Amino acid sequence: MSNIPYIVGNWKMNGARSMLSEARAIDRAAARFPKVQVALAPPATLISAMREAVQDIGVGGQDCHAEVSGAFTGDISAAMLVDAGADFTIVGHSERRAMHGESDAVVRSKAEAAQAAGLSVILCVGETEAQRDTGKAEEVVAKQLKGSLPRGEAAAAQLAVAYEPVWAIGTGRVPSVKDVRTVHKSIRAQLVAAYGEAGSDVRILYGGSVNADNAAKLMAVDEVGGALVGGASLTADGFTAIIGAAGLADEA
Repeated sequence: MSNIPYIVGNWKMNGARSMLSEARAIDRAAARFPKVQVALAPPATLISAMREAVQDIGVGGQDCHAEVSGAFTGDISAAMLVDAGADFTIVGHSERRAMHGESDAVVRSKAEAAQAAGLSVILCVGETEAQRDTGKAEEVVAKQLKGSLPRGEAAAAQLAVAYEPVWAIGTGRVPSVKDVRTVHKSIRAQLVAAYGEAGSDVRILYGGSVNADNAAKLMAVDEVGGALVGGASLTADGFTAIIGAAGLADEA
C-alpha cells in the first residue's frame, strides 16, 4: 500500500445530484496534488453518478452489509457497492456503532465482506469524551481495534484505520498533538502485532473536526497518514485546503 497521504471526505447523509459539481471541482483540485490520494464517500444514491463524474479521486461507500445478498431491507452489500463503482467503504464509524448498535464483531464481519468483494476498507475507532476523561482512550481504542480488524494475511493491504475521537466529530474540538500522536502510535503497535511487517504500511487517518485551519498541524503528527473529513469535505474550497495541507506535509 502506498504511504502517500490519504484524504477522504465522508459526506454522511448529505448531498444530491446538484452537488456533483463540488465533486468535480474536488477532482480537478486533486489532480494538482499527485502525491496525495483523495477520495469521497457520498451517500449510496450518488456513488454511481459520482464515479462517472470524476477521474482522479476514489469513490466509496459509507457502510456495507456483511452478507452478499438477502432479506435485509434498506441495506447495501459490498458487491452492490462495487457494482455501483465504489472502490472502498468505511466501516465502524462511531455513528454506526452508537446509533445502530454495531459491535466490534459486526464491524469485523463487514470489513471482511468488503475486502472479499474487492473493496479497500477504512476502519473507524475512537473513544467517547467520558472514556477520554477517565484515562481510558488508548484502552478503548485498542479493544475496538482488536475486535474489529479483518483477519487474514492479505487484510492489511486493503486497509486503512481512522482514529476518530467521538467527542471531536462535528464539534470543532480537536485533541492535542500529543494525544493524537499517542493514540496513533498505539494503533501502529497493534497493527504490527496483528499483521507483522505489513502492519507498518497501513495508513492511520485522523478524523474529527478536521478543517483548513488545523489540517497542516494534524498532518505533521507522527503516524498520521491522512484524514477522514466530515463537514469540511462538502465544499471544494474547504476540502482542497486540507488536500493542500497534506501535500505540504508529505514534502516536509
